[in-house]
Amino acid sequence: MRKKNISDLLERKKNTRLPQTLSAFDLIMLGIGAIVGTGIFILPGTVAATHSGPAISISFIIAAFVCCLAGMCYAEFSSKIPVTGSAYIYTYITFGELVAWLVGWALVLEYGLAVASVATGWSAYFNGLLQGFNISIPQALSGPFNPEAGTFINLPAMIIILVLAFFLTQGVRESTNLNKIMVFIKVGIILLFILIGFFYVEPANWRPFMPFGFEGILSGAAIVFFAFLGFDAVSSAAEEVKKPQRNLPIGIIGSLFVCALLYVAVSFVLTGIVPYSDLNVSNPVSYVMQLVNQGWISGIISIGAIVGMTTVILVMIYAGTRLLFALSRDGLLPKSLMNLNASQTPAKSTWTFAIIVAIFAGVTPLSQLAELVNMGTLIAFSAVSIGVIALRQNKQIPTDGFQVPLYPVLPIITFLACFFLITQLSITTWIASFIWFLIGLFMYFFYGRKNSILK
Repeated sequence: MRKKNISDLLERKKNTRLPQTLSAFDLIMLGIGAIVGTGIFILPGTVAATHSGPAISISFIIAAFVCCLAGMCYAEFSSKIPVTGSAYIYTYITFGELVAWLVGWALVLEYGLAVASVATGWSAYFNGLLQGFNISIPQALSGPFNPEAGTFINLPAMIIILVLAFFLTQGVRESTNLNKIMVFIKVGIILLFILIGFFYVEPANWRPFMPFGFEGILSGAAIVFFAFLGFDAVSSAAEEVKKPQRNLPIGIIGSLFVCALLYVAVSFVLTGIVPYSDLNVSNPVSYVMQLVNQGWISGIISIGAIVGMTTVILVMIYAGTRLLFALSRDGLLPKSLMNLNASQTPAKSTWTFAIIVAIFAGVTPLSQLAELVNMGTLIAFSAVSIGVIALRQNKQIPTDGFQVPLYPVLPIITFLACFFLITQLSITTWIASFIWFLIGLFMYFFYGRKNSILK
């Protein structure tokens, strides 16, 4: 239950700090890069067809509101304690070392599986794009280990992870510039779809607006909630941000706001072009463009999906490596993981994280484990939201920076909302999470507790 001392934490940061190079705009781009991936190209159609109908836009608004509540809690922590480590560091200060380790362990699960699963999806889209040019990757190298299907290793998924890890080792400024270019490309493609699709909207397709009732809207919100995951990765950059008290809240809330607008606009256009019941397909955005004889956009949308998933992989690797850096700096993982290279980036953390995740992406079918990403995220959200109450009681915390409005009501509501969503996850996810946390406890009591810098 030993807790970090704020003044010691900030002093130690000065001795092993990462360079401050990121602006508020950089953070918004990081957030959009992490959030807007395959979700915007797939979820609006499938959820509209099976849960919400044309009211899918309201489902997105509700989900964005819940995420915004959690985002404000993250913004208060990150602006007052601008240290890398995100929810792990915040719980270390408020609840102690063991809870912090478990939250950090949950985040390792979130970031690692998110990278691996998105890389698997990236590989599928990339293979499809190559086939459009009559180029094919050998079947054995195109999917996870499944001898019955003739696949043994997903080579494209492994390569994209390692390539992006290399970019991250070249410096955070270079990586954020690459992310910005890709974000502009995918947002531009999304805006192109909205602009062209608007002229094919038939308002009659929006009736009935709530075919599944309000219950359908809520169940849809529970699903599309996970389309917003990734904004917490912005707080992982806290130590590398210029003017963190101002820029971190802008980055977190700003990226959520932009993404919510994009999701709602795409949902309105999709359900306006064709009846919601026809949207239960794997590529609804491309599908509706083909229906209105705009098939040339389908290829562009596929490129947008690939670029979108690339930015998600990049930002999630970034967040995962910064988490390993923070854990090693505290002695809970080997100290070598905190070493910086000539570009002032934690290269060993980056390559360790990337290689392990690449192996998982290459040989493991992760579709059954996708909910584990949600479990890790919601545990972190819950700890941070309730941690705001403990944060306000700590007299060592600076009083400047962002503060959650309507305290303590909003943090409590956020905690209850996240806990409710945890209860909606399957029993298989609960069992797998229990095993993961048992492994984490074993590592802590046999290594972390003995080597922690807090004695």
